[in-house]
Amino acid sequence: MALRSDWSQRTCSMARGLDILGDPWSMLVLREVFFGNGRFEAMKNRLGAADSVLTNRLASLVRSGLLTRQPYDDGGRTRQEYVLTAKGEDALPVLNAVVIWAEKHLPAPSAQAHMFVIHSTCGERTSSADSCTACGEPLTADNTSWHSLTRTAEPVPLATARTGKNGAAA
Repeated sequence: MALRSDWSQRTCSMARGLDILGDPWSMLVLREVFFGNGRFEAMKNRLGAADSVLTNRLASLVRSGLLTRQPYDDGGRTRQEYVLTAKGEDALPVLNAVVIWAEKHLPAPSAQAHMFVIHSTCGERTSSADSCTACGEPLTADNTSWHSLTRTAEPVPLATARTGKNGAAA
């Protein structure tokens, strides 16, 4: 079932990109996977999404090639966990840009409702989505952490297409 109009064949590259990344639920699902939270129930609990909404967004992100499913054993049966692909990892600057823009322009409802993009190599917060404003190094999932004050006291290294939860080898 289509969630909205199909923009995948538009002549405008922004429209084609928004066809995949323009849905807020899809962006939030990607946020969770970058945080290393790729299991359905954990995402559902964190996002507060209905099963059908989360299922549809995950299926769309898999079809689009941003996520892939990877089996894991939960101790009783084999289940599927969602992990980034290289294409999904390449969406990082888009998510970083949304975070940085929101921090700059939107009021936070509480002192804890902040999220920052941190360049892990130099340890500095950045105000650029694709390179560190402190040292100039390009930002990648390998060298970027997100610090969500509502989640943790310290920045969290991002998951990559080559790693599982929070940087552990997949």
